[in-house]
Amino acid sequence: MTATLVELTASIVSSHAAGTEMSGDDLIVEINKVYATLKKLELEGTVPEVGGAAPGAPAMSLKKAFQNDQVACLICGKTGFKTLTRHLKQAHDLKPGQYRKQFNIPAGQSLTAKNYSEARRKAANENNLAANLEKARAARAAKKAAAAAPPKAGKAKAAAKPAAKPAKAAKAKAPKAKA
Repeated sequence: MTATLVELTASIVSSHAAGTEMSGDDLIVEINKVYATLKKLELEGTVPEVGGAAPGAPAMSLKKAFQNDQVACLICGKTGFKTLTRHLKQAHDLKPGQYRKQFNIPAGQSLTAKNYSEARRKAANENNLAANLEKARAARAAKKAAAAAPPKAGKAKAAAKPAAKPAKAAKAKAPKAKA
């Protein structure tokens, strides 16, 4: 057996408690009930493996995992997510690229619910975020170009000033010489 009964019990109860509000007493009752059930299954020789039949096998099909209104995790089978990125990092310490590679998810497949993505896209269009982003990028590029330009112009002005001073000095000396 790969996991002890205590580990299995903790995993099952923590998953259940994550989706259901439970008091301390409810939690203790749940732990005892799950442990007793697993102990009975162990004696019968039918204790289920954690995470499915094979380690790395998806908990469900891709079609079932990626629906219009929600996304499910292929590792633990938990459903109801709008986006998987945060869950993958917190629960499984995975990056989206690692998750895609593990389950052969195509790069074109978004890890978000389709309705959620469409709502975000619609909100961005309504708020004119693309145009605002383009303006901000243009302003940043202009600012960067302006920051790079003054040193070149400053050197040219500095070189021109010494040439202008002798000319002023010659004009200033010429009137004094006439007088």
